Amino acid sequence: MKFGTVPVQDALGAVLAHSVDLGQGRLRKGVVLTKDHIARLEAAGVHDVVVAALDADDVPENAAAQQLAQALVPDPAAACLRVTDAFTGRVNLLADGPGVAVLDVPALEALNRVHPMITLATVPPFAQMRAKGMVGTIKIISYAVPRAALEQACDIARASVRLARPVHATAGLIITEIPGGAGEKGRAAIEARVTALGMDMAEVRVIAHRQDALAVAIAGIRGDVILILTGSATSDDNDVGPAALRLAGGQVERFGMPVDPGNLLFLGHMADKPVIGLPGCARAPALNGADWVLSRVACGIHVSADDIAGMGIGGLLKEIPTRPQPRNPSPRTKKV
Repeated sequence: MKFGTVPVQDALGAVLAHSVDLGQGRLRKGVVLTKDHIARLEAAGVHDVVVAALDADDVPENAAAQQLAQALVPDPAAACLRVTDAFTGRVNLLADGPGVAVLDVPALEALNRVHPMITLATVPPFAQMRAKGMVGTIKIISYAVPRAALEQACDIARASVRLARPVHATAGLIITEIPGGAGEKGRAAIEARVTALGMDMAEVRVIAHRQDALAVAIAGIRGDVILILTGSATSDDNDVGPAALRLAGGQVERFGMPVDPGNLLFLGHMADKPVIGLPGCARAPALNGADWVLSRVACGIHVSADDIAGMGIGGLLKEIPTRPQPRNPSPRTKKV
């Protein structure tokens, strides 16, 4: 593609790169100049225009964006995505319902290295999506790109973007109470999280904060996924929540996560049911580490202890203004 200023009479068939005021009306950038356009430009006294002239092996921006979208999402229905029509070199990939974005990160990073005019921006891997949320946007920055570069990008990143939809239909929530504790505070926030994933709350049980009572509730509560919100924070792998899961016959796969807020989460299973011990911050609607785990679990994505360990980079989700910060010393602290 050749880009630059040319005499109006030499601009036939080129793409107008900058809008031009004709006195009565405008020619907007992106239009392919026809004989009529040339005549209007000359009548308005315009002598030169900035254009992009495509080479024989160039693919126009809209066609290029659509071709790349078809490679990234060859079967939109199977990928649970909606692919928009190309406009000004852009195609958006939209979630076809609630779920989690599943991305082949190495392939997509390689795509963005092929040619600087071929770009794809996405949400982070495993980001929770709502219906019609934008998972990714393809943008051909220039008016055209070389066919060879486009084909290379398509080959590298074929079928690299999809949405995992929830595979679990229901959840059961167990809330334990202690004297003077939070009680059922946070129930609405947790139910909203479940609903946002397209699931129903099958049952909510409020019980005493005792290992034996919690074990009975875990064994009997309805729901495909079991959520536990303890009245007292889980402080150890042998605390009431994890110990009750083991007593009920389940297993604990991980206690603690390097995400803040969300450190005090535990994850396990009871027979074939995932069990998530929610941290106290889940009582509030703000994003926390439990959201990252719940959304993946709801969508049938296995979350291992190693996966949770890897969540720490990017896992500082919120700075709490009231928390003492070593890097913000008190005025009385002597500087050394």
